[in-house]
Amino acid sequence: MSDRQKVAVLGGGSFGTTLANMIAEKGHQSLLWLRNAERAQQINIEHENSFYLPGVTLHKALRATTELTEAVSGAQTVFMAVPSKSCRDVARTVSRLIASDSILVSTTKGIEADSFKLMSQVVREEIPDVKLGVMSGPNLAREIAAKQITGTVIASDDPEVTQAIQTLLHGSYFRVYASQDMYGVELGGALKNIYAIMAGMGASLGLGHNTISMLMTRSLAEMSRFAVQLGADPMTFLGLSGVGDLIVTCMSPLSRNYRVGYELGKGKDLDCIITELGQVAEGVNTLELVKQRADELDVYMPLVSGMYEIIFNKRTVAEVVGSLMQAEQNTDVEFTVKPT
Repeated sequence: MSDRQKVAVLGGGSFGTTLANMIAEKGHQSLLWLRNAERAQQINIEHENSFYLPGVTLHKALRATTELTEAVSGAQTVFMAVPSKSCRDVARTVSRLIASDSILVSTTKGIEADSFKLMSQVVREEIPDVKLGVMSGPNLAREIAAKQITGTVIASDDPEVTQAIQTLLHGSYFRVYASQDMYGVELGGALKNIYAIMAGMGASLGLGHNTISMLMTRSLAEMSRFAVQLGADPMTFLGLSGVGDLIVTCMSPLSRNYRVGYELGKGKDLDCIITELGQVAEGVNTLELVKQRADELDVYMPLVSGMYEIIFNKRTVAEVVGSLMQAEQNTDVEFTVKPT
């Protein structure tokens, strides 16, 4: 690859815009694809995405387009940052446009509803020959846009992919770590959204720091327990894409899922919250899917079960907390590998 690349970022949300902007700042030809023509025009003329990143001035070299062909054709690297429900349709179209030697990196943190497939699995089905990776970590878009020091993880079974993305994105405030556990990295990014809703709800209800600390730690144990059953490396969850992402998502009001939980804790209706937010909060859909799969696999996930009861069965927080506190007390540390 030459030093200067054409890079396509698909998805004009807060993270996609931030990622495309960072790539433009590094001197690459950066194209951001989004569906909204008015928003694309604002990015190109006013150098701002006022809907997702109000007040952030974007690099003048960043170009936005509503034409997927324009964005992807000839791009050496393509990042997919679209909502999970759009991933398959976008990947299917991209399969006809992307070069065989290009790299595609999924940054979407979600699970496909009908299949329980992660986004990299969806992409692999639609574009079987592409060089594939996933990127996840404690990556709040607004903080990256403000050039606050941030770390992320690029995972792939192809060393060429991890090395190329590290070279492309590494900078003075953005550090990229490598992993081979694509499934674990991606699963951590999806699961933590559930617990972020719980943390936001706890903050709204005024729960103490002791309580929040316990909930986050037990969340990590649940995530690891579930991941082992699905074949992921539990040690991945001790890194940036596991505990790192969990901490930032459960502690920051910048997290969409945290904000959903906070408003739920105030008694607001879920549909109204989602409408007011104006952005996808993957945690709600992920909660329903994970609860179903955990039941099928007989994986003990009391926090997931409790959140499910609150959100979907309209049980009160007091009722659910009471049942959780009366449950059997288990061991503390549960980072054990699946028996062979």
